Amino acid sequence: MPELPEVEVVRRGLETWVAGREIASAEVLHPRAVRRNTGTLADLLVGRTVVSAERRGKYLWLPLREGDSPVEDALMAHLGMSGQLLMVEPKEPPEKHLRVRIGFTDEGPELRFVDQRTFGHLLVSPLAVRPSRDVPEPIAHIAPDPFEEAFDDAEFTIRIRRRQTGVKRALLDQSLISGVGNIYADEALWRAKLHWARPTETLTGKKVAELLTAARGVMTEALGEGGTSFDRLYVNVNGESGYFDRSLAVYGRRDEPCPRCGTPIRRDAFMNRSSYSCPKCQPRPRNGRW
Repeated sequence: MPELPEVEVVRRGLETWVAGREIASAEVLHPRAVRRNTGTLADLLVGRTVVSAERRGKYLWLPLREGDSPVEDALMAHLGMSGQLLMVEPKEPPEKHLRVRIGFTDEGPELRFVDQRTFGHLLVSPLAVRPSRDVPEPIAHIAPDPFEEAFDDAEFTIRIRRRQTGVKRALLDQSLISGVGNIYADEALWRAKLHWARPTETLTGKKVAELLTAARGVMTEALGEGGTSFDRLYVNVNGESGYFDRSLAVYGRRDEPCPRCGTPIRRDAFMNRSSYSCPKCQPRPRNGRW
């Protein structure tokens, strides 16, 4: 599933291509892509103008305005495992897994939602008013991501140390910190020299700060390379893949030498997924403790 850097790459592309444009049409080619909407997508979108492109964690949304009315709702997108938001000239043939196409009154490039596995979706949702930032109601419960002004490092430190769980589980908890998934959790833990099972209650404030620095650092670098693309499913709005997979230190590198010490990278089963770490740089906690 795409994580914060991959979704941010898409957001930036959308901001360039759709902000300020009025929607002229919305065609649904697969009902699962709009399964959570209460009305037809065309009725909900046509005649409205996209204000901007926003993101929190792994979620995207396009705030919508009708005339001079205040912005009260947005078109939210969750990419799921294989969703793509592409800007394509209307005359181009439909993609094999095209689910939704949205046209604009200027007849320029249209927005297409392509999703091979149909786990993603588009939803027109009211915005929940929050002191720091209005967000779509379905994601109002998730925490700010570490690049938002609303993210409070000190509050995060207090909350993660109270969790009494493994540090990687905490990083994947979107109610604690959003946007971090399996790939960047492993990479951040490697940079901070923390084993994924390290109990959160044993973390010092200094170590949490190091972990946040590592998470921000690796995701910033990934963003600079267009994100991580292991296949053609994760692309930007122009259909181009990112290249950060070439720079990953541990994720997907089982038995390859650790870039820091040369020890073969270890793979462990973790929550029906995998965790990759260096046995020397990231020693396993003893008896569940550090």
